[in-house]
Amino acid sequence: MERIRRNVILITDGDAVARQAVENVARRIGGRCISRSSGNPTPLSGEQIVTLIKQTPHDPVLVMFDDNGDGRMGRGERALYYVSTHPDITVLGAIAVASKTKYALGVEVDVCIDRYGRVTRKAVNKNGFVEKGTKAYIIGDTVDVLNMLRVPVIVGIGDIGKMKGRDEQCFGYPVTMAAVSFILKRSGYHPVNT
Repeated sequence: MERIRRNVILITDGDAVARQAVENVARRIGGRCISRSSGNPTPLSGEQIVTLIKQTPHDPVLVMFDDNGDGRMGRGERALYYVSTHPDITVLGAIAVASKTKYALGVEVDVCIDRYGRVTRKAVNKNGFVEKGTKAYIIGDTVDVLNMLRVPVIVGIGDIGKMKGRDEQCFGYPVTMAAVSFILKRSGYHPVNT
């Protein structure tokens, strides 16, 4: 029997606001969101998340991971590593979310999207402001593990669903939507409703 590989976008945020944003974006692109992967920290193991991914009716699948401020390899990062290295998962890309975490190494990203939806080769902070004079690099509590993985494209953004009002529901979560769209276009994946 042929194994079916699922196409997944990894998202390094999982609080209630992020969940609402990711669910909304998943609906708009015709994809699916693993809502049960949200939480501070991620409440499920990597094995449990893979099971849920395989149960979704179609791709792409958006999955959240969160370490709840832990600068070390926390539950979210362990689950992210497991999902990313699973033989039945194809990672289309990752959204690295900035936070004010202490002791995190951070990760170099391909591009960042600022609070105004502009693509930049410089870093952005938690509020989505461009950090002047810095390369595209994100510091966050669940991003360090991305350095250990082969992720085709990593997009850095500020705090999902927030950014001081720039990524809120009333605007349709434009920054989160732009990050997901960038990954889909770069990967060559074309969901039903884009």
